[in-house]
Amino acid sequence: MSQWFNQFYAAIAQSPLSHWLETLPAQLKHWEQEASHGDLPKWQKVLKNLPEIITDHVNLQDKVQIGTGDELSEGQQKQLTHLLKRMMPWRKGPFSLHGIDIDTEWRSDWKWDRLLPHIEPLKGRTVLDIGCGSGYHLWRMRGEGANFVVGIDPSDLFLCQFQAIKHYHQDDNVHLLPLGVEALPELKAFDTVFSMGVLYHRRSPIDFLAQLKAQLRPGGELVLETLVVEGDEHTVLVPTDRYAKMRNVWFIPSTAALKLWMERVGFKDVQVKDCAITTLEEQRKTPWMENESLVDFLDPTDTSKTIEGYPAPLRAILTAKA
Repeated sequence: MSQWFNQFYAAIAQSPLSHWLETLPAQLKHWEQEASHGDLPKWQKVLKNLPEIITDHVNLQDKVQIGTGDELSEGQQKQLTHLLKRMMPWRKGPFSLHGIDIDTEWRSDWKWDRLLPHIEPLKGRTVLDIGCGSGYHLWRMRGEGANFVVGIDPSDLFLCQFQAIKHYHQDDNVHLLPLGVEALPELKAFDTVFSMGVLYHRRSPIDFLAQLKAQLRPGGELVLETLVVEGDEHTVLVPTDRYAKMRNVWFIPSTAALKLWMERVGFKDVQVKDCAITTLEEQRKTPWMENESLVDFLDPTDTSKTIEGYPAPLRAILTAKA
């Protein structure tokens, strides 16, 4: 694991992110000590067993495709499929790896297609994705020409899934760190910060928005994607217990309320770019994610409501400047 992080330390040492080195190595050392007691060693073993395959075929612009099927024998393809399935559930994607299609729970490419026309071009930018999951969007950001891409997510499984993809495409400018947003200092160095599917999981959404702003350079862009409800600037849904079977959903604002929150913490030029209902085609159970999915979270007699009776998932994309 240390080699993953050492590479990152070297990459930022002479960059505007160099002051992160004051806190980051100690945080990641602590994470390594804690993670060694969980499932991480099991997934590390999978990573060590991944076969070495060389390819010149990489497409990160239209999809995340690394390699082609004709680079593997039938036996190698079965072996690689078996190893990758040991890292289930695969939630964010899809990925195509040497002809193996990892059909993830979420069609994250659809979200990417919705937001891409509305954001500042990523070419040459230093980008942070907070709550990046297994890193699908990190690769798409790189495919759009981002110069340096960093994702943070505290899940050990997501880190290992990311490293499985990176095993076949060694890009020194794409990194995932197993951290939560609360571990970030005020870096004030990123050109673009993405936060997708995180806000409603935070107990204090205003503090979270301030944390996002603290990562951006002056004039940098925030791309925020989150659950919303219909209503005016005073409308906020606070579930009594669960929302769509999720315990950790605290605040779901209207887009008007969210815009107000963002302006209160100092964001400028806040714009609502897109609103879309999450469909059963965008989030569903697959052979790579066999747990419950959206169909199980909705009222079986009225899919406009969650199983608890709240409005079904509606997701908005907002942009703003620091």
